Amino acid sequence: MSNLINQQLFDFEADAYRQGEFIKVKTADVLGKWSIFFFYPADFSFVCPTELGDLQDHYKELQELGCEVFSVSEDSQFVHKAWADATDTIAKIQYTMLADPNGKIARFFGVLDEEAGQAFRGSFVINPRGAIKAYEIHDMGIGRNADELVRKLEAAMFVEEHGDRVCPANWKPGEDTIAPSLDLVGKI
Repeated sequence: MSNLINQQLFDFEADAYRQGEFIKVKTADVLGKWSIFFFYPADFSFVCPTELGDLQDHYKELQELGCEVFSVSEDSQFVHKAWADATDTIAKIQYTMLADPNGKIARFFGVLDEEAGQAFRGSFVINPRGAIKAYEIHDMGIGRNADELVRKLEAAMFVEEHGDRVCPANWKPGEDTIAPSLDLVGKI
């Protein structure tokens, strides 16, 4: 697998479920704003609802940052709806749940476990021009933390806006950043 940083989002169209409706989402719908693609193995599972619920708890904050969220699994839009109808945690989700039953989106992002037919837990931060700026991939049994995903988005946004400054470990908005220079070599 090659590095995906700065890789451009490919041209896709997918069925999706969002707040009681079936919709279509295509690449053009993603461009123009920051976005997060959040892959998970399967609907009606165990760790997945805890992650999707955690992400929903941060959704308003992400929207205020100008970011849209797209969760993705290999399930159909019909299964997404059935899961929302059956599970309180999923019923509260307001972001778009993409259906990827043929694995096309998961393959592009390098998260499809072909043998299992499921996606590993991948989180991808994409800038408004469709370039991947940050990502992480976890094995199926390892849940993620939406607080850290928000922090990564904020750092990616800061670096994009202030190209001459970088964000140190654990950086949060309002904290000091670093202006790389010869004077700092060996002093940090």
